[in-house]
Amino acid sequence: MKNWLLKALLAKIEVGYGTDAVPTGAANAVLFRNLSITPMDGQDVSRELERPFFGGQPTIAAELRAKVTFDVEMAPSGVAGTAPAWGPLLRACGCAEVITAATSVTYNPVSSGFESVTLYFNVDGTRQILTGARGTATITLQAQGNPLISFEFTGLFSVPGENVLPTVNLSAYMAPDLVTRANTPTFTVGAVGMALRQAKLTFGNAVEPRFLAGAATEEILITGREDRFEATVEAVPMTTLNPFDMARTGATPAVTLVHGIVAGRRATITIPRAQVQRPSGLEQNQNVVEWPLSFVPLPAVGNDQWTLALT
Repeated sequence: MKNWLLKALLAKIEVGYGTDAVPTGAANAVLFRNLSITPMDGQDVSRELERPFFGGQPTIAAELRAKVTFDVEMAPSGVAGTAPAWGPLLRACGCAEVITAATSVTYNPVSSGFESVTLYFNVDGTRQILTGARGTATITLQAQGNPLISFEFTGLFSVPGENVLPTVNLSAYMAPDLVTRANTPTFTVGAVGMALRQAKLTFGNAVEPRFLAGAATEEILITGREDRFEATVEAVPMTTLNPFDMARTGATPAVTLVHGIVAGRRATITIPRAQVQRPSGLEQNQNVVEWPLSFVPLPAVGNDQWTLALT
């Protein structure tokens, strides 16, 4: 019998694609929640045999990979200029990490040179290794909730085996600040401050396996990206902000969200050109009208459609 509660996840950036980076519990443990795994994803290729009798067709397993999804609390490291423990996960989701000593750590999307991670998932002594893992992510801030980053990784398949559950050091993970009026002081659309119920930045990475005969390696690719930003806010007078007219004219206001008020624990999402999409309707909560707003972050010179700055 295996106990689902006894599990560990390790992640480490690979030096060479698909080469086991050998993460350890002491240096590379992930503090996660809501984990789900598809340990043997792929296709079942039917042999399509013709026989003089009825019966099921034998199949051959093909395009084997593994998928894992989980959430991580979005809490900075606590020290300005020190990358968070979850930094390697963002890097494997098509993000560059720029560190300015003692000042900031900034993440922005990239379109090439994608990094990858090796993931070790161990549940009560049964371990599966995912090499060459790349993925996509969604950052969510919900009022009165913990800020979260939801990850979905696809990695190369390996047969699980028995391995001792590692001892993990999770001290690099800080407790998050709740999304509240005090802790989340700024949300603006075109410099207009808005009361925010929820915000969500979706990377929208297209993550695909590429398994060709004769290729140098089998690989999990990031083949494209469709960033999206959504926010649910209290409605304001049209003279203050008119999302309907902004959508009609293709307006691209700047969007800024600041969470955290203490140095080393502050996270700022900035979208310099957020094209307003057609509002999907009106909502209400406690009989207060709310707008579900949707934006497409647009690049200017490339790979600058949004940034996540930890300061």
